[in-house]
Amino acid sequence: MPVRYRKYVEFVALLLLAVALVWWFGRKLDWNLVKAAMGKSDWRLILLGGLVVVGGYFCRAIRWRAFLSPITKASLREIWIATTVGYGAVLVVGRAGEVVRPLVLPMRDKRVRPAASFVTILVERVYDAITVMLLFAVSLFWLTPALNDASQFARTRQLGLVLVAALLAFVGLLMWFRRRSQKFIGWIDRKIEPKSELLKRAKRGLLHLLEHLATALGVLASRRSLAVTVGWSLALWFAVAVGNLLVFRAFGLPLGISHALFVLGWSMIGSAIPTPGGAAGAFHAITGAALVLLGVPTEQAAAVAIILHLVDFAPAALFGFFYFLRGDINVARLRSLMAASDIEHPLENEKVEPSTRAKQLEVAAANK
Repeated sequence: MPVRYRKYVEFVALLLLAVALVWWFGRKLDWNLVKAAMGKSDWRLILLGGLVVVGGYFCRAIRWRAFLSPITKASLREIWIATTVGYGAVLVVGRAGEVVRPLVLPMRDKRVRPAASFVTILVERVYDAITVMLLFAVSLFWLTPALNDASQFARTRQLGLVLVAALLAFVGLLMWFRRRSQKFIGWIDRKIEPKSELLKRAKRGLLHLLEHLATALGVLASRRSLAVTVGWSLALWFAVAVGNLLVFRAFGLPLGISHALFVLGWSMIGSAIPTPGGAAGAFHAITGAALVLLGVPTEQAAAVAIILHLVDFAPAALFGFFYFLRGDINVARLRSLMAASDIEHPLENEKVEPSTRAKQLEVAAANK
């Protein structure tokens, strides 16, 4: 199937998945009660929560500049525009819109090469997953959910210990991979000798993924860069948690910051499902389930989940749509870049071997 048709088929399939998840989310709800819960909420606190989340997106833009700093200088204004436009695309088409953000930045700031933009987005994904899951795991140690069985609460703490151990092991694995990436990728290349064309394509995809990851981790060779990016990651997700906590307060829920972190962990799992509308359906169902676990009535949990989805995604998207409508984004150029092959393999067009680039990034970071 041609690539251009395959993309449409994938989008339709994900759209149908989103519709199915939305149906599953709302099939047993009393929507009059959901509407009543929204009507009783304090919209001033909801708007304040949205402003706090915008601050989180600004932290994300500053962190992206820190990721790029060992490679090249970049304008914070252009990074902010790329970030908001990118999340506007995510809200419309789902995680498939993630490709927009690393394309917009090189289009607006010529100092940033596409390869640098893509590999720093890759390491950003790793940071976000580790940070949110770590905060989620830590929140379990002082969380008191509305569970009648004490043994169930004990199991939630055990889950927290398992998550912390798994995250530490994952970080150790990434550190090992960064040091030995060239040998490991070469070993994979030698050992896997596929016969069919499908397996050959799968091998090429795996090798490119490992090469991109090695390059991205090379950005973190500097201890200073590591400390700065970790600090901004904590600030980013704490801002999102506070924004969510304000939404809880708007609905009169007696929940604290540990509960907000607990719900945030589940929400991130839901938002990772690449359905259009910013993970519509999946985000609502999983977030609502987490709130029910905390003792929130089902209809009220559904109302909160819907508003949380808007608060977490819509503020940055509004800025993105503003820049888009104002003409700051060259639509024709963006479409041509999205159709180009360097989206799938952005390092191939840089005329430098990815493993060599990883070493170059480490040297550049060490000289910072």
